[in-house]
Amino acid sequence: MNIAIITGASSGLGEKFALEIDKSRDNIEEIWLIARRADKLEALAQKLSKKVRILPFDITAENFAAEYTNALKTTKANVRILINNAGFGKLGDFTEISPENNCGMVRLNCEALTLTTSLTLPFMNEGSEIINSCSIASFAPNTRMAVYSSTKAYVMSFSRALRVELKSRKINCLACCPGPMDTEFLSLAGIAKGSSHTFDTLPRVNPEIMARNSLKASSRKKAVYTCRIFYKFYRLLAKILPHSLVMKLAGT
Repeated sequence: MNIAIITGASSGLGEKFALEIDKSRDNIEEIWLIARRADKLEALAQKLSKKVRILPFDITAENFAAEYTNALKTTKANVRILINNAGFGKLGDFTEISPENNCGMVRLNCEALTLTTSLTLPFMNEGSEIINSCSIASFAPNTRMAVYSSTKAYVMSFSRALRVELKSRKINCLACCPGPMDTEFLSLAGIAKGSSHTFDTLPRVNPEIMARNSLKASSRKKAVYTCRIFYKFYRLLAKILPHSLVMKLAGT
């Protein structure tokens, strides 16, 4: 059975990825939704026409690897799409953010993403796709988001290197890089209106369009997808200017 797996599927971009796959990917027979909030996954499943498997996992938990691997093995999964979307960020100076949150970002955004990919790859074949939710924060370091930006820089580097390694297996890996979206992420990150002049003025990204275009870019074997001209220009600036200057220009 051809399967698509989405972590962080309970809301925001993860939910839009599920809806878009359900609508546009005829080769997918079943969608696996992974997140901690089972009630949110149940509500999303009701919106999907394809067969759905709900896996209310905490992908940072010690038992995740065994339970997830068992699900893959017992179903003899043929994973055509893996979307590593789970992640979170916190706004604030490094010393203002709790050690639990600073280290939690690393565990979820980096370690759990790496583990999920490693566990899934044995069940992927030629033509399969990996999409890693990255961020425009990966383009350069950002003050007041030191750890979050660093975790997304890891996701970018990991995705690019993995894509080259997997070319011989004809499996693509895409880093999708949205800008700010009006989803739960902003409130959980502590980015309420007025808390950051930069975030207040940045153009918003439509998560539905982001999901749709990321899947299209992935099907075309692209390495990175960045939304909107504004953020494409920022990505270019981050390549050609010293990061010390980019940080001053960006601010938070």
